[in-house]
Amino acid sequence: MFDFAYPSHLYLLLLVPAFVVLFLLARAARRLKLRRFGRPEIVQKLMPDASRYTPAIKITLMMIALAALVICIARPRAGATVQQESAAGIEVMIAFDVSNSMLASSTERPDGVSRLDRARLLLEKLVDKLDNDKVGLVIFAGTSKMQLPLTSDFYTAKMYLNELNPSLISYQGTDIANAIKMAMNGFSPAEDMRKAIILITDSEDHEGAAVQAAKVAAENGIQVDVIGLGTSQGAVLPGFVDNEGQPVVTRLNEELAADIAKAGDGIYVNGASPSALSELTSQLDTLQKSEFGAVTYTAGAEQFPTFAFLAFLFLLIDVFVVERKISWLRGINFFTKDSNDKKK
Repeated sequence: MFDFAYPSHLYLLLLVPAFVVLFLLARAARRLKLRRFGRPEIVQKLMPDASRYTPAIKITLMMIALAALVICIARPRAGATVQQESAAGIEVMIAFDVSNSMLASSTERPDGVSRLDRARLLLEKLVDKLDNDKVGLVIFAGTSKMQLPLTSDFYTAKMYLNELNPSLISYQGTDIANAIKMAMNGFSPAEDMRKAIILITDSEDHEGAAVQAAKVAAENGIQVDVIGLGTSQGAVLPGFVDNEGQPVVTRLNEELAADIAKAGDGIYVNGASPSALSELTSQLDTLQKSEFGAVTYTAGAEQFPTFAFLAFLFLLIDVFVVERKISWLRGINFFTKDSNDKKK
């Protein structure tokens, strides 16, 4: 059985007849220009080294090479067989704080990287390390929203991370407890599946009950890990002033973040720490991976190296085919009789 991984790429083969038509038009235009100088048979004698046949040979070689390259990028496969593999991992729900305070600097410098950008960078690296796990995304501020249900499509997950900003939640504030509850509801009902919530926030909780919510999660076998963003010294929130007209200063509540992690049988890490990512992945590795079930897929032997070689071969031949006549063929005319033969 022969098939293609990307059959839609085969439409590029339409370039072959298109280039051939352009070549024929160019040759016709050339002949018209030559006729302006005189009779074709006389003009031809003024260009003894110009070959009538090598342009057609060169375009043929290039079109074969082009066709081979198109087939190559369509990834031809042969000898497909059905295979089964068991996938094992954990379920991870990310609870991402998109409150306005996340726009403040993640360092003591007012022009430092924002907490939101640092959080996105950390989570993108984390998603790359999740391997066969499933990941989901909850965003929260004053209310919570399921942004991405559990999926193993990490490419889509990272796309969602790149689009996170406070405008996604109209009701501002910070309700961590509600975010934890929504993340808990996002897991599969399988009791033997290991589960973890990664809470990423500056911990400015305005509603309370976050520690109790983490404790309930732990009682249900769900680990709660916390990544804290910002500093305890605080940073000015750009564009915001309080009732007295003074700039709003937002601070990381590390004590609350650590208490949430402790209640959730997880760990707390500061997002500014160089070891934050390694600490978090090590903590997730303590959870025993469970099988999601057998994954069935069809695999075939890749044939693109053959077509890549053919494209290279014909392009290489084209390099050595020159436009002028080949010296040892100059005296041979394949399609017309020699003038000496007419006299006989």
